[in-house]
Amino acid sequence: MTEAEFAPETTRAAALAAIAGRLAAAGIDNARREARLLLVAALGVDAGALIADGDMALGLDAPRVGDFARRRAAREPLDRIVGAREFFGLNFRLTPATLSPRADTETVVETALDLLRAGGRIGDALRIADIGVGSGAILAALLSALPNASGVGVDLSAEAAETARANLGALLGPGRAQVSVGAWLAPLAGAFDLIVSNPPYIPSGDIAGLDPEVAFADPALALDGGADGLDAYRALATEIPARLAPGGLVVLELGIGQGPAVAALFAARGFAVLELRADLGGVPRALALGGDALSLAIGAKAV
Repeated sequence: MTEAEFAPETTRAAALAAIAGRLAAAGIDNARREARLLLVAALGVDAGALIADGDMALGLDAPRVGDFARRRAAREPLDRIVGAREFFGLNFRLTPATLSPRADTETVVETALDLLRAGGRIGDALRIADIGVGSGAILAALLSALPNASGVGVDLSAEAAETARANLGALLGPGRAQVSVGAWLAPLAGAFDLIVSNPPYIPSGDIAGLDPEVAFADPALALDGGADGLDAYRALATEIPARLAPGGLVVLELGIGQGPAVAALFAARGFAVLELRADLGGVPRALALGGDALSLAIGAKAV
C-alpha cells in the first residue's frame, strides 16, 4: 500500500478500493465491508455519505486513512484501531487491558434478563456482581435494563478496572456501579442477587492458534483459562456460594463444549442448571445456574 494511494487528492472511492484489495491480500474475510467500516471510522462520516461522496478527496484525513489501513492489514482489529466497540446498544471505550466485547457475550445479558423477568424481579433493587469486569460491558448492559439495580465489578487488572469505571460512569452516571481490583470474588462483601462472569476460558495451548485479531490484540490475562480452560470456573464455583443471596442467579459465559464440565463443577457445590443458551452461531454460550429455591421456581434442566 503506497503513500500515493492515500494522498490528500485521493478520492474516497479510490481509497475504498485500495483498502479492500490490501485487506483481501492479508486474508481478511469480507474485505470490502471491512474497508468500508474502516474508511467510515477514519473519515468520521456515515456509510451513506461515503457512497454519495465517492469523488470527494481525502484531504487532511489522508494520513489517518493510511494509518488505519496499514494497521488493519496487519490484523489489528478495527475496534482496537478506533478504541471503541458497541455492545448491547452501548458504546464502550477499549484499552489494551480489556477484551473487546463481542456479540456472543450479549447471550449472557439476555439470559440473565429473561430469567429475572420470568421470576418477576426486573424491577427489584437487585445487587449485581460482574467478575472479570473488563470494559464493563456486561455490567453496564444489565444495569441499563434494570433501573433499580446496582452493581459491583471486579478485575485483576488495575488498568481494566479503571477502564470499566470510566465506561460505567459515562453510560450510567455516578453511584450505580463500583469497580474493585482483585482476584475473583475476594474484594466483595455481602450477598448478590445476580453474579455474572465472562472469565478466561481458552486452554493455554490453544491461544497461539486463535485468529490474530484475538491472539495478538486481546489481553492474555482475559483469555488464558489454564491447561483445560476451566481454571476460572473452578475458582468461581468455590467462591460464589458464599456471595450469592438466597434465590440468587449465576450466569456464566462458556467456551465451546464447556457446558457439561462447568455444570458439574457447580453441581458439586449444590447448584442446578436453569438454562444453557446458544449464541447466534448455535454455540452453547451462556450457562445459568441457581440454588434450590430458584431451581424449583423456574425449573432445573440437564446439560
